[in-house]
Amino acid sequence: MIEVPDTITCIDCGQKAHRLTYPPSEEDGGWQPGDIVAYRCRGCNDRWDLVVEDPADSAQPPSASDFR
Repeated sequence: MIEVPDTITCIDCGQKAHRLTYPPSEEDGGWQPGDIVAYRCRGCNDRWDLVVEDPADSAQPPSASDFR
């Protein structure tokens, strides 16, 4: 199962952004790659929509073709 944090750090103001999206049930399989998770910053009120990535994909270092 993929873990999605309850809070992230806002890249605009540096304060905490809390998750708005309710987690899917375990019966639905939990978080899956490609799911969208919304966060709202308590400091600047910006909204961040992030895509859940497969942990296996993020463990690999970027290749030269990723920097084109």
